[in-house]
Amino acid sequence: MRAESPPEPSTSGRSAPPGPTARTARPAPRAGGPRQLLAASAGNLAEWYDWLAYAYLSVYFADRIFPPGGGQAVLALNTFAVFAVGFAARPVGGLLIGHLADRRGRRTAMATTITLMGVGQLAMAALPTYQQIGVASPVLLVVIRLAQGLSVGGESTVSAVFAVESAPAGRRGLYSSVAYVSGNLGQLLASGVAALLAWQLTTAQMHAWGWRVAFGLGALACVAGLWIRRGTEETYRTAALPSAWPRPFDFLRGNPREAALVVGMTIGATVVFYTWTTFLPTYARLVVGLAPGTALTASTVSLAFFIVLQPLAGLLSDRVGRKPLLIAFGIGFTVLTVPLLGLLRNSFWSLLLISCAGMVLLTGYTAVSGAVMAELFPASVRTTGVGVPYALTVAAFGGTAPYLATALIDRGHAGWFGWYVSGLVLLSTLVYVGMRETKGVALR
Repeated sequence: MRAESPPEPSTSGRSAPPGPTARTARPAPRAGGPRQLLAASAGNLAEWYDWLAYAYLSVYFADRIFPPGGGQAVLALNTFAVFAVGFAARPVGGLLIGHLADRRGRRTAMATTITLMGVGQLAMAALPTYQQIGVASPVLLVVIRLAQGLSVGGESTVSAVFAVESAPAGRRGLYSSVAYVSGNLGQLLASGVAALLAWQLTTAQMHAWGWRVAFGLGALACVAGLWIRRGTEETYRTAALPSAWPRPFDFLRGNPREAALVVGMTIGATVVFYTWTTFLPTYARLVVGLAPGTALTASTVSLAFFIVLQPLAGLLSDRVGRKPLLIAFGIGFTVLTVPLLGLLRNSFWSLLLISCAGMVLLTGYTAVSGAVMAELFPASVRTTGVGVPYALTVAAFGGTAPYLATALIDRGHAGWFGWYVSGLVLLSTLVYVGMRETKGVALR
């Protein structure tokens, strides 16, 4: 176990009261090892399974929750509008849960996020239909998605920070990649469960009750994740006295440039991530008429490929640095987004090849972004410093991407969406080029 780091200066501009128990917040001894990674990964997997099962199963439950009439496109618009509403809660979750992590420790925050998500999954599994309770059904769906958005807004950051803070010397890139490995495993599980149910049940059964089974399994995954997180070692010990605790927006006072960098890094990447890992099966169904089961199967295979790439890219970043991978991601999607989407055909192999090509490029961001962002901030404001600007950007751009793409398709302008993605990725690429290299920089 590593020796404890010396206390760091307060970023809030306030000094703690004198006395033997007054001290500034400081990192705890880092435990490292498989148990820490498993704790970060298990909850993150359960969280992302729950969050993205909504997107994969929406084609089956939309006609049960929303008012009838309007056709397939209207149902898709309603579904992804609620998906975007859930993202609106993510910045609030990033602030509240991030502040909890910076005040009371990472373990407390991680227990809170997974409990909240588990309750949301139980509510989804038991959600009454529009025929049963009328307009209250979509209203309840919005409330559930807001609660899940709070949870994911905190989880995605605190688990990544926990993993990076647990990393041995020279392995922060590898440990950072585990956040997306577990998140992608959650996506893979969600996609796989949806695909398995779609193949084993009839379409009528999927619309009637099959989608509820998937959400029930998500609730069980949250219980398992909460149990695994018990007994792990804390990576950050907070101040003994409340007067030394950081305030929610202290990260903006002390690190405004770093917060702006998180926004710039995320703008293009979040749109690409949710397009390629979540929306592409729906895009293929709406644009070229690919069957839902076929699209989900292709998505599942490409996500498995994506998972394998993460630790390899994380290890590579520990050798060559973070910037080369980020720049490769940025240039690749700036140039290739429109051609790749233009190659999509009504074919399993077409969707699979386009998905895998995008996953290779996307790995340049996903494998290293957690490490880069954590390396920008001091420990006392690290979770809020990363979580709030990241969640705001994801809500504004990532959460709205499926809705925007669906609206453009509905109006006959499907090709415009690729140019939108390329433009945002170009902005992020300029940020990557201008950033300093953080590989080898000691965590503050």
